[in-house]
Parts: sequence; structure tokens; C-alpha cells
Amino acid sequence: MRTAKRVVGMRETQRAIERGRAKKVFVALDVDAQIREAIVALAREKNVPVEYVENARELGRVCGIEVRSSCAAIVEEQKG
Repeated sequence: MRTAKRVVGMRETQRAIERGRAKKVFVALDVDAQIREAIVALAREKNVPVEYVENARELGRVCGIEVRSSCAAIVEEQKG
């Protein structure tokens, strides 16, 4: 995940899904249920696959950041 083009955090992940850029979404299981459910529902609505990660600390680590992350997404490169 560190080498893939990605966005990290709820707002950035939500924007990527809404704009059709997200190819896959990762959601931490230990975050607030409302946040988790909102991102998962949006991803499913847009037919984006969702993968669950054990905890937010691990998700942050694999994304290459030093803090917890509730969610992240692998995104397409922006055109032009």
C-alpha cells in the first residue's frame, strides 16, 4: 500500500469514492461504527471493493503515516 497512489483519512477517502477515483477502500474495524458504516455504504453504492483492517494503528502504519487512520483508499491517477 505504501507504493500505491492512495488517500488516507475519512474526508479524503469519501471524496475519492464520490469522484469515482477509489479502486479499493480499506476500513479499520476499531473505529466508530458510524464512520465505518458511512464509508462502507458509500463504497458499496459506488461498487468499490472494501477490505477490513484489524485496527486503525495498523492501517496508518501500512499507509506510511505515524498516526491512526480510520480508512484509506487506493486511487486512480488523476488525468491531465
